[in-house]
Amino acid sequence: MTSALLRYALLAATLLGAAAPLSAAAEDVMLPVPLVTLYPGDVVSDGQLVDRMFRINSRASLVSIDNRLAVVGKAVRRTLLPGQPIPSNAVDDPKLVRRGVPAQVVFREKDLVITGIVEPMASAAVNEMVKARNPDSGLIVVGVVQADGTIRVGAQ
Repeated sequence: MTSALLRYALLAATLLGAAAPLSAAAEDVMLPVPLVTLYPGDVVSDGQLVDRMFRINSRASLVSIDNRLAVVGKAVRRTLLPGQPIPSNAVDDPKLVRRGVPAQVVFREKDLVITGIVEPMASAAVNEMVKARNPDSGLIVVGVVQADGTIRVGAQ
């Protein structure tokens, strides 16, 4: 065997030997699963979840949510079936501001408060930045979505 071929064979044997324990290792994991079918836009409540034991390998547990608190209060992004693990990308923070739906914008500096109505250019959740257009002037502002559904702009 040539030295290059020997190095490739040694490298392949090393990689296969290191990967074997990962694929063979399996463990029992308790995962939250829906009791009923949840559809996109639904907000997950604690009563809609139950814990179920799964035998999975370590890689599979990385793509499923393993904590009920990580799911409760989140909005469903895609249909979740009863008894099936919840993929980590299947839920998201609920969007308080919707694209094209008028929202209140607030500028506050010391004792000065200015409010107005804008049309968000994207949907956004609490503490997310969003661009919004003033329908009267066409001016575009950038602000942060607040817990009450308003968009805060400027210094506060």
